[in-house]
Amino acid sequence: MKTYLISVSLLLVLSGCGHKPTVEKETVAAVSFAPPPVKADNELYDQAATAEGNAIAKPSGDADVKVVDDAIRDTSKKIIKNGSIEFETANVNAIRKRILHSLKKYGGYVDEDNQSTNSDANRKEYNLKISIPAKYFDFLIDSVSASADKINSKNISITDVTTRYIDIKTRLANKKILENRYLELLKRGTKISDLLEIENKLTEIRSDIESTQGQLNYLNKQVAYSSLDITFYTQHVEKTDKGTGPGYKFKTAMVSGWDFLQNLFFGIIAIWPVILIIVLIYWIIKNWRKRRRAK
Repeated sequence: MKTYLISVSLLLVLSGCGHKPTVEKETVAAVSFAPPPVKADNELYDQAATAEGNAIAKPSGDADVKVVDDAIRDTSKKIIKNGSIEFETANVNAIRKRILHSLKKYGGYVDEDNQSTNSDANRKEYNLKISIPAKYFDFLIDSVSASADKINSKNISITDVTTRYIDIKTRLANKKILENRYLELLKRGTKISDLLEIENKLTEIRSDIESTQGQLNYLNKQVAYSSLDITFYTQHVEKTDKGTGPGYKFKTAMVSGWDFLQNLFFGIIAIWPVILIIVLIYWIIKNWRKRRRAK
């Protein structure tokens, strides 16, 4: 009987000890899945103050990670092409029309259009600064080169801005993540002081977003459109037919007579010291003769 009672007592003790780990596991599980405690209003801005420091380095949540991944996913080459060419051609007007037609056809546009004529060098010149979609840049410059009688200079520069592009796009994505976090804090805040602080920070972040977006837009435009500086000229300016009729001869005679009068007038002005001396000598001699007759 004693042995039976001792055995029963031992079983009860062992069964009681066996249930303790289960209770502890249930307690730990309950703590792990419990909702996070709600922060007080004065803790909201403390969280915001540290958000800028760690949000970019450690984006939280699948949505934030996806935004950054999308920003850097485009790793294709970002190339900026610029060029300049100077050449001689027999007909500058025809070349200019051909270039403008090609620009209209391929979606380009003219930034500057300048014309000059140097009569001393007997040279008529055009200068076009144009922008054209990058995919047509090589085709256009080859077409222009083929139209030249003599190429004086031809320069093409290629700049790889892939790293800069990814950097700007990533910074823009991170700033937008930070803006969303401050917006969430703004919804949860109730203190006026905290709300004002968060609003000021949002204004600063949005200003940075606009600046970064502007840099990205400008870089996209440089990548999408290549610039080309085209200078072309002719050494022989077209002259009108002089003709041999009476009207032309009369006009030529009138012009020649007018030129003669102009040359004569300016020639007399050029020798005014000699004329002055002659007049002075004549006046002296005339006075001397008057005095002699009077005596």
